[in-house]
Amino acid sequence: MPARLTQLFLVLALGGCATATARSPGPSTATSAAVMAVVDSALRHINSGDLIALSDLMIPEAQVFPAQDRAGRGGTYTVRTVAAQRATGKRAPIIERGYDPIVHVAGTIASVWMPYDLWAEGKWSHCGIDLLTLVQVSATWRIANFTYTIEQPPACQMHPDGPPPGYAPPPRR
Repeated sequence: MPARLTQLFLVLALGGCATATARSPGPSTATSAAVMAVVDSALRHINSGDLIALSDLMIPEAQVFPAQDRAGRGGTYTVRTVAAQRATGKRAPIIERGYDPIVHVAGTIASVWMPYDLWAEGKWSHCGIDLLTLVQVSATWRIANFTYTIEQPPACQMHPDGPPPGYAPPPRR
């Protein structure tokens, strides 16, 4: 093969590889902001203990799914429906702080993967991952599923800002 054809072939082949490995663009800033506005509202309602307001952000068929590992013996799983959330009504306020969310959007579905820490009764309770699946209903994003892990360090970390104002750091283990 003449040198010029070899060079052209190499350029086209490498260009094709670059195209094949390129990532598709993420969701628009406006769409991500709309999805995160729902997630932020959910955390506000969780923190205030208002599970009725939390359920108002959900589709009627939504589920809340805490997944936890008990002392390395495997997970225990409990699914709560929107109706169960609403029946609970109010509970004691807590401080749950999510950070570094990863938002994915495809058409009318979205997911948010976000580490969190949770403080209750004046101390650090636990940490984990919140995973929310949202669907777009008309022009509004609504929660279809809210799954979260309940873990202890070192499996998860405290919020990068450290303890919330007025809270002492947990004792070292």
